[in-house]
Amino acid sequence: MTEEEFDSKYEAALHRIVTALAESPEIDPEKFYSLTCVLENLRFFSPVLYGLIKSAKEQ
Repeated sequence: MTEEEFDSKYEAALHRIVTALAESPEIDPEKFYSLTCVLENLRFFSPVLYGLIKSAKEQ
């Protein structure tokens, strides 16, 4: 898997999590906003996660 493929799949997974949370009536809107911010910030760590996974597989 290339870094671009990983990035795309990672972004899609985060989007599905946010969508599932948004559709849940049990989620407090304030907590939803905070959690969404955290998940969106995780998006910036995609290259780091890809590098860690790739280096772990090579060892």
